Amino acid sequence: MITTRTRVAAAVIGATVVLTLTACSTGQTSGGAGDASVAPVSGKISLTYLQKQGDQQYFIDEANGAKAKAAELGVDLKVVNLGNDANKTVSEVQSAIAQKSNGLIIVVPDPAVGPQVVQTAKDAKVALLTSDDQICTTGPDPAGCDKANLVPRIGFSGQQMGAEVGKRAAAEYQKAGWSVADTRVISAWKQDVTVCGDRVQAAKDAFNTAIPGVQNIDVATDNTPTGAQDKIAATITANHGVKHWVLWGCNDENVQGGVTALQNAGVSPNDIAGVGLGAYLACKDWGTDKPSGMKASLFISGKEVGALAVQTIFDQLKNGKPLPQEAFASTTMVDPSNWQSAGVSCN
Repeated sequence: MITTRTRVAAAVIGATVVLTLTACSTGQTSGGAGDASVAPVSGKISLTYLQKQGDQQYFIDEANGAKAKAAELGVDLKVVNLGNDANKTVSEVQSAIAQKSNGLIIVVPDPAVGPQVVQTAKDAKVALLTSDDQICTTGPDPAGCDKANLVPRIGFSGQQMGAEVGKRAAAEYQKAGWSVADTRVISAWKQDVTVCGDRVQAAKDAFNTAIPGVQNIDVATDNTPTGAQDKIAATITANHGVKHWVLWGCNDENVQGGVTALQNAGVSPNDIAGVGLGAYLACKDWGTDKPSGMKASLFISGKEVGALAVQTIFDQLKNGKPLPQEAFASTTMVDPSNWQSAGVSCN
């Protein structure tokens, strides 16, 4: 079967370009595929924020943070929900350019569209910044991309986030008093998303440093709760006899789906140590009186990322400040005892 990713990748093979590197004096690592041909804007700045999965709580928060910062700076901002449609990404980028946007901030549904997005923005001399997920100027897979060819990105450090998740999962394992022999770890994520791979690998490394020897099972998902639930349900069926489960993934969706699959299979919440990433779904479990296998989650504030992205591209367009290769927002580990005081949005 030919997948959407395969079709998109084939469509953009010829549309690659290596952009001029930009320097950076902000303390972040400099470099990245910034476009030095983008001229400063003397008048009012118009931006378009294009997001995958725009109805997900994290991205709703991100859009709200971007809107608040745009209002503060006097910027015209349009937010576009791309859903999971890679083809829509290209058409919406073209539409934003036709509507005279000075700059684009994008979270791509599929990194395979990266080269075409980059070329389209470059041809129009429009500033381009990614948030959350990376894209490469020279190919469809950011994981195989030279660092100099990655488009500048605002988001979180995948390694740092994953390490925090892995450490907390190890602490939950130790607190429960489980043994290596009857415990399994499930790592669930969409395996063609680079930042997801970074998070999961860092979680594995941190957990294994603290608790060596627990068998890990990698589960490929689509990063949605239902997708993760279906795939993890099959994994549970294939692993009879396991008493205790540790679970992490790229986001709250993977962990929530996995927790649901385990509990539907008759596994007690006391035998599940799920550590999410986002907290926007985990908090829904914690807002009820029912026990849950979701023990903790790393709170990542979409509002901070959206605001930082708008500020960063504004600084480039208004003041000629080079884009940093990456800039990171802060994170906080939360659980049923502190999620409300940490400011988690739980709608």
